[in-house]
Amino acid sequence: MAQVLSREERGRLIAEKSDQILVLSDRFFKVASQSSDRMYDVTKKRTGGWLCTCPDFVYRNVICKHIWAVQIKLTVRQVAPRIIEPIRFDVCIFCRSSNLIKWGVRHNKYGDIQRFACKTCGKSFTVNLGFERMKHNPQGVTAAMQLYFSGESLRNTARSLQMIGVQVSYKTVYLWIKKYTELMERYLSTVRPQLSDTWRADEMFLKMKGNLTYLYALMDDQTRFLIAQQVANTKYTADVRPLLELGKAVAGKKPKTFITDGAANFHEAYLQEFWTQNKDTRTEHIRHIRLAGDRNNNRMERFNGEVRQREKVTRTLKRADSPILTGYRLYHNYVRPHEALEGRTPAEKAGIEIKGTDKWMTIIQNASRKTAKS
Repeated sequence: MAQVLSREERGRLIAEKSDQILVLSDRFFKVASQSSDRMYDVTKKRTGGWLCTCPDFVYRNVICKHIWAVQIKLTVRQVAPRIIEPIRFDVCIFCRSSNLIKWGVRHNKYGDIQRFACKTCGKSFTVNLGFERMKHNPQGVTAAMQLYFSGESLRNTARSLQMIGVQVSYKTVYLWIKKYTELMERYLSTVRPQLSDTWRADEMFLKMKGNLTYLYALMDDQTRFLIAQQVANTKYTADVRPLLELGKAVAGKKPKTFITDGAANFHEAYLQEFWTQNKDTRTEHIRHIRLAGDRNNNRMERFNGEVRQREKVTRTLKRADSPILTGYRLYHNYVRPHEALEGRTPAEKAGIEIKGTDKWMTIIQNASRKTAKS
């Protein structure tokens, strides 16, 4: 007689599959049906508890396997501290077995690349993990990322690469940034930073195709870790709840202290996302900051200065979802050492250490390996 699995056990099987749960925010999820092609909406209520659109929940009012799957998925999400090491190629990148054999050579413009096959898991791989089917060597790609986010323009980056024998156009450099920024963002979004209980938020104006646009940013006070960003067309009336909602999803908690300027939209979003009737769990909102003293927003202004310097080079942004903004956030958090943090990155301060002399390479290789596994 076949064993009947409980809803929790069936939910665990769903959570173990990488493509069954779509995370929309920290409260909204879509879970694939196991018997049809449809997706069920799973919602975490603000007052506690869960909702699901599947028949099992709607008609039986029980915690269905889809809710169990989301809860389990959130529980097993990786939590810092964590060390991300460069990929070793003397062992299998999938199962870590050393039982490898050479499996042919791939030829490209910049030389031959050895392929390996693992006799344990049966999978094959090359030593240029993450840079498959690329005409240029991996060091050229990561050098381009470092040059651009350090302050060079796309054209100056392309000219600098010519000095090391990498002949590319500035458009190719942009495509590299777009491709690898998306890859790294998907990977690093699964690693939760260990943040403090004090967060800061601020806005600054940018030019988007010549039009005035505002960049809202949320930063952890102690680690300088940039938690979330949001682009809006207005300053005082923009709905910044998605910024705070994403912040809670990234950190897995809400802060005890929230520091902003006196803009009303920050306070409205605070009331929606952080305020509670319970005084013990209520977040304090400090909104009347001064230019000097303890209640200032100088750390956010310092980050705004970084973005302003970057904007002077790019002159203007073309779109709100530009990979430049995401890429600079990754550079700020994981690659750039900060003097105020004694030469450490915000990620290291938050318990996430990227090993290796080329941190771009380490992140890209680990992100590619995770994508290949899933």
